[in-house]
Amino acid sequence: MATVDRASTFAGEWEMPHLSAEERSARGKAERAEIPRAAHGTWEALPQRPDPIALLEAQAKTRLPDLVPIRYGRMLVSPFTFYRGAACVMAADLAATTRSGLRVQLCGDAHLSNFGVFGSPERRMVFDINDFDETLPGPWDWDIKRLAASMELAGRDNGFSKSARSDIVQATVREYREAMRSFATRSNLDVWYASLDVQQIVDRFRSQVGRNRLNVTERNVAKARTKDSIHAYGKLTREVGGRPRIISDPPLIVPMDEFVKGVAREQLEQQVREMLRGYRRTLQADRRHALEGYNFADMAHKVVGVGSVGLRAWILLLLGRDDKDPLFLQAKEAQASVLEPFLGKSEHHNGGERVVAGQRLMQAASDIFLGWTRVKGVDGIDRDFYVRQLRDWKFSVDIAALDQVVLTMYGSLCGWTLARAHARSGDRIAIASYLGKADTFDKAIAAFAIAYADQTERDHQALAAAVKSGRIQAGGE
Repeated sequence: MATVDRASTFAGEWEMPHLSAEERSARGKAERAEIPRAAHGTWEALPQRPDPIALLEAQAKTRLPDLVPIRYGRMLVSPFTFYRGAACVMAADLAATTRSGLRVQLCGDAHLSNFGVFGSPERRMVFDINDFDETLPGPWDWDIKRLAASMELAGRDNGFSKSARSDIVQATVREYREAMRSFATRSNLDVWYASLDVQQIVDRFRSQVGRNRLNVTERNVAKARTKDSIHAYGKLTREVGGRPRIISDPPLIVPMDEFVKGVAREQLEQQVREMLRGYRRTLQADRRHALEGYNFADMAHKVVGVGSVGLRAWILLLLGRDDKDPLFLQAKEAQASVLEPFLGKSEHHNGGERVVAGQRLMQAASDIFLGWTRVKGVDGIDRDFYVRQLRDWKFSVDIAALDQVVLTMYGSLCGWTLARAHARSGDRIAIASYLGKADTFDKAIAAFAIAYADQTERDHQALAAAVKSGRIQAGGE
């Protein structure tokens, strides 16, 4: 199929053609005729493929230079951790492949570690995608390919056999396909309200896992319920002069007192308060009212993730009725999505708004304090940020601790969740029609995952060689 750039279709608000279900199904079959499902099974680097290390170096130019070696150090741990930090590399690779005309709101970085558990506004424990730094409208298959390759790499890291890894990847893609076909038969509001409750997960897999695994899961869920601002307050603060201050743990956590003092600190505090006022205006009125009951107390720079290391990420301590009523917010820098050079610029002029809009569109339930702002730094440069609670019952699975059975189940959860997210924004009937009843697409993506995991291992070796040669510096923490 010839590549068609439909970015202009999404230049304004989403415009969904009001076609009949039959016409939408025919659209998917027509897409299948132009891009056979089996065609997704190949991956081969083009002779003019960009140097992956050069792509990472280009990203580093806009990041905090002292933290970039930490990012490279984290990526060096394994091919899987390299993959987690190399969304820009895969974006360039996918852009060189045939592009689908069926578009959705992409996560943009849908690897398996970007799924997890957190608390909904209704105080339910839900499983969903939890990272949208790269979100942008684009071809639906880009997300499923990134998810599938991450499952293959995780299986390699965990020492699983080739056949076991293939089973895991195919189970992930099969769940995506079957969920999309199910969503295609359901009403728009049924799709919009669909979510994956943790209790649903336990009930679904109860008969497939032993009592010991269930006990571990229940303990983890109970522990996750304690991970809130009060828990963070106990771990991240200490009293100084009768006032709570964020502890120092450089370079991972650097409190405000360590980089500004005296009058400069007062000026920075005033800037933070102005930033908070701007951020509040992006919240719903009721949530803005709730936030206005808190007052700024302290802030610190905090290193987060793998791919995000080097971006500016702040944790802000706010206090409500007294010192026993804390709220921790995280303000994370939002640069342009790594997909934008290939799919067109976002309709949102603020990168933080792009992230928030994508997250609200893809998630079943989003943080009540999710918003965005723009801040002028001490260097005079305007930077965009999105803001959310630092911890709200968040829990991520330790992928390295999963055996084949549990990783297969986890992959199925990710596949269902990604399908639900895509079904909310894209033409679920056309995509379901394209996927079909047979496992042709599942097998093709499993083959792609193997080939791309091989490429990632080569790229990981290239990073190691660049460090060894002194081209780049990698450091510890």
